[in-house]
Amino acid sequence: MGFDVGAHLVRLGIVSSTSDHASVVSINIFVALLCSCIVIGHLLEENRWMNESITALIIGLCTGVVILLTTKGKSSHILVFSEDLFFIYLLPPIIFNAGFQVKKKQFFRNFMTIILFGAIGTMISFFIISLGAIEIFKRIDVGSLDVGDFLAIGAIFSATDSVCTLQVLNQDETPFLYSLVFGEGVVNDATSVVLFNALQDFDINHVDAITVLKFVGNFFYLFLTSTFLGVFAGLLCAYIIKKLYIGRHSTDREVALMILMAYLSYMLAELLDLSGILTVFFCGIVMSHYAWHNVTESSRITTKHVFATMSFIAETFLFLYVGMDALDIEKWKFTSDSPGNSIGVSSILLGLVLVGRAAFVFPLSFLSNLTKRSPEEKINFRKQIIIWWAGLMRGAVSIALAYNKFTRSGHTQLRGNAIMITSTITVVLFSTMVFGLLTKPLIRLLLPASSRNCVISEPTTPKSLLSPLLGPEQGGWEAETGGHSITRPSSLRMLLTKPSRTVHYYWRKFDDAFMRPVFGGRGFVPHVPGSPHEDTLNGWR
Repeated sequence: MGFDVGAHLVRLGIVSSTSDHASVVSINIFVALLCSCIVIGHLLEENRWMNESITALIIGLCTGVVILLTTKGKSSHILVFSEDLFFIYLLPPIIFNAGFQVKKKQFFRNFMTIILFGAIGTMISFFIISLGAIEIFKRIDVGSLDVGDFLAIGAIFSATDSVCTLQVLNQDETPFLYSLVFGEGVVNDATSVVLFNALQDFDINHVDAITVLKFVGNFFYLFLTSTFLGVFAGLLCAYIIKKLYIGRHSTDREVALMILMAYLSYMLAELLDLSGILTVFFCGIVMSHYAWHNVTESSRITTKHVFATMSFIAETFLFLYVGMDALDIEKWKFTSDSPGNSIGVSSILLGLVLVGRAAFVFPLSFLSNLTKRSPEEKINFRKQIIIWWAGLMRGAVSIALAYNKFTRSGHTQLRGNAIMITSTITVVLFSTMVFGLLTKPLIRLLLPASSRNCVISEPTTPKSLLSPLLGPEQGGWEAETGGHSITRPSSLRMLLTKPSRTVHYYWRKFDDAFMRPVFGGRGFVPHVPGSPHEDTLNGWR
């Protein structure tokens, strides 16, 4: 067992097989850099241009320059990147915390629009980027790339950077925009990864109607089964904690069980070739709605901060490493004989990303607005520009997929593959630095403070964790009638006129009647000495 773990760490580049002392030095330096990112990020907290992602990238770039100078151009980073390190260890806490902390009412209120952008929009972007790459790159010298590689490029550059988006948008100032962009980012990442994996087994030379139908069917199968697995894992965790009252003896066990069940759901999804991103995201939502209310108050506080801390460290680690790896001399030396081609490819890819995103944001926003009657729920043109701009950033998911496709163990000996890796790194750095720097000023320009403050908001965490999954909305039937009972319209009429509120209403009835009595949640945890109870929550309401 110990041998297997050690060999795995060697393959990830965390432990050196030749020098334990060198690996310890590398880890110390990296931890010190993480600490510096936290300190400098705190000092720049109020800066209108900077955010922690950009800070980590800049520190990574500066560190890469120093390492290049000290090693005389042999290396620019401390650890060797591996897509396994990213997908198995760093991505799960980021996505789970996003689901655990998300304001559920805003997310599910805009669920259809999020799916529209995240799934249909990603497919539109994928086709535009892929077709553009096929038509343009065949006319310039980019090495020996085939149609399968160009389709993979479409999937790689369709993946937005939801991590950087979380740090740019504010959940309390712009809850509507945050829920749309963030929700789209999570669904988008899952769609891109599922699409990328599906293309690996797709025979380009034998395409017919049946093959395409199987591809689409498999795509939706992965979405549904991944979501179901996440919901099941969250409900199972909530049921165990509710029945056993683990907190009577140890709050540590409650916290450990929630962490391990969340990670188990992700790894099961990967084991079954499903989308771990979707699975762990919905596991986080379900746990925050049921399991979180079944634990003791000290466990509530602990889980909230543990999940947020793990996510924060993973995010900082990613951007710090991307900054260092951008200067990797091994990849750049294969493109040194034709730097113009590399710059041209990066510019073309960036242009395709801009066009691909605009091709679905504005048309799909128009379609979404047709189904909404209230002006507050519609996506006006200024918000559409922000949604388009905030999703232009590309990040660690794109880099991990590019490494998976065009390298072997982080290295490549082929010129075409090297061009694609360096171009991906260039697009990620440019989009994160330039688009990320300009996002905050753009939001302040297009959405004045008065406009941002009047957006329908919800209580901040931890109150957001106390909100029903699809609770009553501001301006709902109760508000419209002043709290008086009136004759309700027929279900069909309600569904046609107010589909979102109708779904909310019937979900709440089902949740109160069946789900909470079985799985726990606010108001359904029995008062037993040493067990969770609702009295501790009265001060938060």
